[in-house]
Amino acid sequence: MPKSCFESVGEIIAEAIVYIDLNGERPHEKHTHDHNHLFIVTKGEAKILLDNEEIIVKKDDAFIVDGSIPHSVWNNLDSETVMIGISVK
Repeated sequence: MPKSCFESVGEIIAEAIVYIDLNGERPHEKHTHDHNHLFIVTKGEAKILLDNEEIIVKKDDAFIVDGSIPHSVWNNLDSETVMIGISVK
């Protein structure tokens, strides 16, 4: 029987597949909010700026961003990066 990988993460409030163009970013500036993000990179490589820390998330890896910490997400390669973004409370 499959196990849920989201039980300890929280309630899912939104989800999206995000396509980040060459050297593109989303959003342009660091921001905060009252929910967290679970990012799963399916193609390419994402750079997450988390306050003053830089985290690289490679293909087939995942990272949870605490929404209360200033953050932004960038494409870290010269080719398209694709991520599944899940917002959780």
